Amino acid sequence: MPKKITWNAATLAESIHESKAYGFSVEQTAPFDWTTFKKKRDAYIKNLNGIYERNLNNDKIEYIHGRARLSGKNEAIVKLDDGSETTIRAKKILLATGGHPTRPEGIPGSEYGIDSDGFFELEKQPKRVALVGAGYIAVEFAGMFNALGTDTHQFIRRDTFLRTFDPIISENLTKEYERVGIKIHRRSNISKVEKDEKTGQLTLHYADSNGKGTLEVDTLIWAIGRTPEVEGLGLEQVGIKQNEKGHIIADEYQNTNVENIYSLGDVVGKLELTPVAIAAGRRLGDRLFGGEQFKTSKLDYNNVPSVVFAHPECGTVGLTEPEAIAKYGEENVKIYTTSFTAMYYSMMEKDQKPPTKYKIVCQGKDEKVVGLHIMGLGSGEMLQGFAVAIVSCPNQPR
Repeated sequence: MPKKITWNAATLAESIHESKAYGFSVEQTAPFDWTTFKKKRDAYIKNLNGIYERNLNNDKIEYIHGRARLSGKNEAIVKLDDGSETTIRAKKILLATGGHPTRPEGIPGSEYGIDSDGFFELEKQPKRVALVGAGYIAVEFAGMFNALGTDTHQFIRRDTFLRTFDPIISENLTKEYERVGIKIHRRSNISKVEKDEKTGQLTLHYADSNGKGTLEVDTLIWAIGRTPEVEGLGLEQVGIKQNEKGHIIADEYQNTNVENIYSLGDVVGKLELTPVAIAAGRRLGDRLFGGEQFKTSKLDYNNVPSVVFAHPECGTVGLTEPEAIAKYGEENVKIYTTSFTAMYYSMMEKDQKPPTKYKIVCQGKDEKVVGLHIMGLGSGEMLQGFAVAIVSCPNQPR
């Protein structure tokens, strides 16, 4: 929610600049008021949290706020906000603790940087920011900062970001970010971070594809991944199995290896998306308490649509072209692509027009659609209609 609100603000900033091409004389008389915006955003989120809490109370659900740990197969101890502890016993326990941002290890001064949680705590807008990471969080933050006027640097380990996405997105969005002024440091490695205690300025020591260098920034943001929230959860107390990354191991029905203890969401590490966790929770609730007709209820993790709120937006569902070729063989895959300029940008100069690119991945002689990848204005909303067709009609030819 706070991310999308910030993206909306960044999009408005872009619209102000773009309005000149349509004959509007709109001038920014002052920089973006980050502080006022943050206060309003925080107030909205606080109000939203209150609505959810009231809904729980209205449904006669006992809401206990604290830090819990398993103390037995059917028991958890919760440390409450006032420091006291209470014991909860239940026939069934669900572990849906999510994850937290990963911090780098072995980099002197890394503690001077913040993570994605810290982004939402920033009281003022940085004049210059460095983001480290190539995933959707780093990409979204970089696009928002740049649109709002911050001098933005992004450090990535390879030549493009969003590498798990189809190349039509990862390659072209990387080029677009450079076109709009984001400084991308390819094949980069940060070796040390220093802080000037008087000014608060940070100095990054790094190496990238252009050699070694230093960069002074107001803010450094680590966006290098997320770690499952399992510390102190007491998993070892009851013998719940985890994988090598610490994620709780759960089967397709959300069962852990311990009877009547279930787990879902980011903490199991399958697809770390909020709507996926919500959908998995609903299926589990149906299966456990919905009666005989829901005894096989489970979430299908195939063909889950996803949107990156970059600038421009990107949407994807199904297999990428490399994945389809690996699964079906190159001779059984056909690709359709198109590239054009959205009509909205028709009034702008050539070098001010963001690209729109679409790719459809088809399989077999009937050209069944197995993947769709779109980039450009309105892609977030557009993906929804296409995704319904692909997910609801998986066996239909195009």
